[in-house]
Amino acid sequence: MATPPFEFHALTDIGRVRAHNEDAIAVHAHAGLMLLADGMGGYNAGEVASTLAIEHIGTQLLPWLTSHKGRQATPEAVGAMLRQSAQQANRAILEAAHAEPQYRGMGTTLIAGVLHGDWLILGHAGDSRGYRLRAGALEQLTRDHSWLQEQLDAGWLTPAQAASSHQRNLITRALGAQGHAELDITALPTQPGDLYLLCSDGLIDQMTHAELQELARQNAPLAEKARRMVALANDLGGRDNISLVLAQVAQAAAPAG
Repeated sequence: MATPPFEFHALTDIGRVRAHNEDAIAVHAHAGLMLLADGMGGYNAGEVASTLAIEHIGTQLLPWLTSHKGRQATPEAVGAMLRQSAQQANRAILEAAHAEPQYRGMGTTLIAGVLHGDWLILGHAGDSRGYRLRAGALEQLTRDHSWLQEQLDAGWLTPAQAASSHQRNLITRALGAQGHAELDITALPTQPGDLYLLCSDGLIDQMTHAELQELARQNAPLAEKARRMVALANDLGGRDNISLVLAQVAQAAAPAG
């Protein structure tokens, strides 16, 4: 399967309030794999959970994605392997929490993306998000697994009420929360020029969709776009760790002549 060229940039920042960075990110460009996790738990346990998730998923997925079988796999097969690797990471987090009393109750969100041929396969649990900028319009590709989203879906809260709610951080899915990790998998066809953003909630906690879209639209290198996004999140309070991964699909080549 021919793989179109992609460009990546990842950035994480502790923010303005937290004493530790409990986010973890990884990009394996040669395999088109992007991973971001936002940990939770006391005594630095969140940092342990997010790091375990990123490391175990990378260890499980990379050899397969770069094998002949993985390169020829369908998007459905890639999604199945992503779900399987998340289950193994979930088991590792639970085992670590059982072995070390100070880690009990730790967990982590996960947003993972695989750029595979002309497809993006996304897997997520929790409130870390995936976005796509296409033709100037920014679209949220994932749906938060959170108490707040459930209230919105049920019509018990309006978007305005949700924006000012103090229950924004109550998530309903996480790796390490229970014996089986439930991951939503989505496969999306890519187009030349697409920009994809994976991020922790610290990026978009106080930023409006319009502000994020404006930053994504700017004509700047990925590293500068990432820096500007983190800077605005910090300017708006920086109440949480801020992490993001940007992936750009190359523009279609102009026809000869």
